[in-house]
Amino acid sequence: MIPQDKDDAQKPRPEKSALALWRDILLIATLIISGLYAGAGFLMPLTLAALIFVLITALSDRIGRATIGTWHPPQWLSYLLGTAAAFMGLFAVTYVLASQASQFARALPGYEAQMDNALARIAGLLGEGVVAFIRTNVIQIDMSRIAVSALGSAGSFLGSFFLICLYVVFMIGERAAFGIKIERAAQDPVLRQDIREISDAISTSLQRYVSVKSMVSLLTAVLCYAVFRLLGLEFAETWAVLTFALNFIPSIGSVLAVVLPALVALIQFETFAPFLVITLGCGTVQFLIGNILDPALTGRSLNLSTFMVILALTFWSAIWGLLGAFMSVPLTVCILIVFAQIPAMRPLAILMSKDGRLTDTTDRHTDPA
Repeated sequence: MIPQDKDDAQKPRPEKSALALWRDILLIATLIISGLYAGAGFLMPLTLAALIFVLITALSDRIGRATIGTWHPPQWLSYLLGTAAAFMGLFAVTYVLASQASQFARALPGYEAQMDNALARIAGLLGEGVVAFIRTNVIQIDMSRIAVSALGSAGSFLGSFFLICLYVVFMIGERAAFGIKIERAAQDPVLRQDIREISDAISTSLQRYVSVKSMVSLLTAVLCYAVFRLLGLEFAETWAVLTFALNFIPSIGSVLAVVLPALVALIQFETFAPFLVITLGCGTVQFLIGNILDPALTGRSLNLSTFMVILALTFWSAIWGLLGAFMSVPLTVCILIVFAQIPAMRPLAILMSKDGRLTDTTDRHTDPA
């Protein structure tokens, strides 16, 4: 028998190397998921502050590119105007929710009393079987407890609001110095270039997504608010704010933004007409903007498959709750861009993408083989 070469015997088999790689990946993923879940109280305000910072940066850059004759706004003025616009929007949302939350809680007993009239109308249209199901599964719900829980969540958000603002202010102050620190920390020129291009790709994608999604959601909320006010729906401002916020949740958010005010209209009014107007009117607005305008504007910056969007929504909701649902898409876009830069994770990035093709930035760092 020919003795086996000692060097060949010491070489790791490709199968074992692949298994070891995936074992390490699964171990790291488990640790990361555990850390995200355990550190939710610290990471959620920080992540939300990062997204607000991205929105401010996008607004500031757009203002900085504006020209009045031959005059360009200086950088400090662009940041001031962008920051003011973003914080005024946040303050308006917070003010509307805070001012109407207590009124909504006081109105809940009246809604419970009006539920019987709504059930009588439903029975005449759909039959007693549907009414019996609603009485068993919906009427038994303690609406007061839900209201208290909602108010508690709103109070928790308001408590974190000032911390988020503080994070954003320091992020703005650190923006210019952060790039310099990264370049000095990365001694390898290739690594420095990779970090610069990854950060630029993430920044560009997030700025486009956050700014376009905010504009589209605002347009949807304004049109739906016009429908609410035309019908005289109670708490129209609150439903408009929720419409704006829910549009950041993929797929499910737009459905909830129509269903919730439609159900309130069914309870508030004595006829089906307002319910049908909100369902058809706001549903049409959501369909046209969500399926035509939104993909046309965000499709250039997002390359996520539809299944990946739903999977990301489920994952981040399980980890961080409702706030995770709001941030599911931008967070997953960041993961896709980073995965595309790592050769071992590139197959996962391809599977996460919409059409299997990654951006020019990611293709630049892969081997020809």
